[in-house]
Amino acid sequence: MPDAIVSRHLMIRGRVQGVYYRASAQAEGVRLGLAGWVRNRLDGSVEALVAGPETAVEHFIAWARQGPPAARVQDLVVTAAERPEPGRFSVRPTA
Repeated sequence: MPDAIVSRHLMIRGRVQGVYYRASAQAEGVRLGLAGWVRNRLDGSVEALVAGPETAVEHFIAWARQGPPAARVQDLVVTAAERPEPGRFSVRPTA
């Protein structure tokens, strides 16, 4: 039985800007076959919206808890979300 399709909104705080977090998150999202996006926030956090098979989304969330090697994730808040537009995982402008 295939995984259910789920969507999750992530807010990631810590040392997550200036450490290639967005580019790494995009690469991870593409690798996992997820739809969604990632962007920096003006407050220094990173925000992401991911959708896809539940197992792949859970793998992305586990990756997000660590991020790329130079990142230091202090807090990760995950909530249910509306499914994003279909398409590739993208990097959005800072908001």
